[in-house]
Amino acid sequence: MFKRKHLFQVGIIGAFIGLSSWGFLVHRTVNQLAIYNLPAPLQGYFHNEMTYLVENAPRPDIRRNTDKTEDTKHFIDIDKFGANAINEMPMDWASAVKKYTADSLKKYGWGPYNVMIQLDLLTKAFKSKNKDSILFYAADLGHYIGDLHVPLHTTSNYDGQLTGQKGLHSLWESFIPELTLDQYQLYNKHTAVYLKRPAEALWKDIRKANALLPDMFAKERAVTAKFTPETKYKTQMRYGKEAKVYTKEFAEAYARELGPTVNLQLIAAANLLTDFWYTAWVNAGKPDLGTTRTVNTQLNKELEAYKSNKLINNGLLLSKKIKSQD
Repeated sequence: MFKRKHLFQVGIIGAFIGLSSWGFLVHRTVNQLAIYNLPAPLQGYFHNEMTYLVENAPRPDIRRNTDKTEDTKHFIDIDKFGANAINEMPMDWASAVKKYTADSLKKYGWGPYNVMIQLDLLTKAFKSKNKDSILFYAADLGHYIGDLHVPLHTTSNYDGQLTGQKGLHSLWESFIPELTLDQYQLYNKHTAVYLKRPAEALWKDIRKANALLPDMFAKERAVTAKFTPETKYKTQMRYGKEAKVYTKEFAEAYARELGPTVNLQLIAAANLLTDFWYTAWVNAGKPDLGTTRTVNTQLNKELEAYKSNKLINNGLLLSKKIKSQD
């Protein structure tokens, strides 16, 4: 099996070679938006630490370079577990291991089960009121939940490599959001919901993401038919080597065909992250985290911009401001 980590480290066909799932931009955006739909006082606590939560949203992808166990925590090749596995996968790790073995899960991806482990770790961190642990697991949880809202993280054809569409991974996850995020509707009316059965909520979203795959592949083929190889791709230098990358024109055409799909998946990820953060806090007994109860002028300013979809216009979306060596 082609190791997914190579997708982020070597010069394959893609838009932003070196970028990870969703790209750092979207992972960071998801973590920031999730804060705005939390209730007080949890909202105030996380907002006070928003810079940390946003900057560290890509951290699990960075760990892939040094931690050999990290790679398969980010996805699940559901088709490898049976024709109807999308509807039949056990929701808890023990049952999944009993049915498929741990080796198979670790080989073909155990992203959903890893998310549940992260939820448990965050709950324990809340109970102990260990700030470092709370922030660490909250940031990581955002990354893993975000990954499972990417349709390509639910299939063995994760880069279109099985259908002659190699490079689709970075096109969908990174290039298109980089080009179009300014046009997205980042606000929605979701408010934090306590999840009695969080695994069910997670798998519901995974099924929705997986159901998007046929349309994604079909529209890429349709757009490709309107381009020549010379207009679909261009060659540029990456890390001292020539690399074949998509042209801006092709990416924009594909984005138009996709419509609001990427935008909606971003919002769905942020909403579920809100619910998981809130659920962990409630399950921990709603501990008092010492959040100031004074009026937070900056938070109110951001909430106002968020509700009018002006976070980017007002320079308040951190992911658009952070200049990192991504």
